[in-house]
Amino acid sequence: MSRRRDVTILFAMRTVRMAAYGGLAIVLALYLVEVGLDPGAVGLLLALTLAGDAVVSLVLTTHADRIGRRTTLLAGAGLMILGGAVFALTGEFIVLLAAAIVAVLSPSGSEVGPFLAVEQAALSEVVPDDRRTTAFAWYQVAGSVATAGGSLAAGLLVQVLVDGGAPAIDAYRAVIVAYALIGLVIAAMAWSLGPEVEPATVVDTSVRRRFGLHRSKRVVTELSALFALDAFGGGFTVQSVVALWFGLRWDVEPAVLGGIFFGTHALAGLSGLVAARLAARFGLIETMVATHIPSNVLLILVPLMPNVELAIGVLLLRSSISQMDVPTRQSYTMAVVAADERSAAAGITNMARSAGAASAPLFATPLVAAPLLGGGVPFVIAGALKIGYDIALWRRFRRRPPPDEPPPG
Repeated sequence: MSRRRDVTILFAMRTVRMAAYGGLAIVLALYLVEVGLDPGAVGLLLALTLAGDAVVSLVLTTHADRIGRRTTLLAGAGLMILGGAVFALTGEFIVLLAAAIVAVLSPSGSEVGPFLAVEQAALSEVVPDDRRTTAFAWYQVAGSVATAGGSLAAGLLVQVLVDGGAPAIDAYRAVIVAYALIGLVIAAMAWSLGPEVEPATVVDTSVRRRFGLHRSKRVVTELSALFALDAFGGGFTVQSVVALWFGLRWDVEPAVLGGIFFGTHALAGLSGLVAARLAARFGLIETMVATHIPSNVLLILVPLMPNVELAIGVLLLRSSISQMDVPTRQSYTMAVVAADERSAAAGITNMARSAGAASAPLFATPLVAAPLLGGGVPFVIAGALKIGYDIALWRRFRRRPPPDEPPPG
């Protein structure tokens, strides 16, 4: 019963956090423009936010299995509160810069900080191995639907406040304050988790480790390099950048942006359930690659559409298959490492993704404001890089299935 309660709490934490991330991503770039920053400065802040998140994640998750997973989640919640509070209270560039580096903020609507890695490891303790991919698929659904709801709610809140006479900057700030308050809720949830979420075996401190790893250093290093390439490509189309592109290219209003991202996240989340079934039949690596390549072709096509309706349609179609690699990727990583390496392995691979994505907005934001392809060059770069990742992943790991994966069939 206690394990079931922990699963419920972990899913609830994921849900409220991703709702906060989705809402923040809708307004963050627009808010920074309203406080007086130019596109270059906005891009720098977004890049440093992702870079800082990567460092925070690495430090916390590589120690999580020794200091405690619940303690690590509490620390992440505290940094989330800090980020929301600072960004809501000041528009000073230097202060924002410092907060962007050390706090936990999500300009992409995606996971940042230590949460994902620690929750993956915790779920792997409280669900059986043969249900891990399915659990991760539902975990992905919960997050995607929550991000969708958060995006929609933030867009509607901003629209209601602006229509009621509030300045745009105050409307955006209301969403950022809500983000900080949700950090308090997450802290309370982390505090209530049971001891079953900690490593099933006592962590052997006598084993020689580097960044929390021992036997799995090589495979984690190889996966991290590939995941960083994928994330670097994805960084060109983080949600804040896509929202900015729709705003500049097509004059799309915040409420409509919220609706667009509600659709993209809902479709992406539901696709995870299909991924679990495909993985059971064809294998984790095969499912990751076969679904990811078509989604990236569609990503390249988005800025080539002649009107906003078709651009939204292609983006939604892409979203319906774009995240099938997420639960399969997470499950594969947990399967090929030892139990007392799981937090570290998830943290390092997630850090590699954050680091890979960190510099991309620095280039993407100015490109959105450029005339080439109506500001759509970031979509093309993202799709091409991510297809390169798919090919490299297939070549390196197709003959290396996880030890607990049954023969495809």
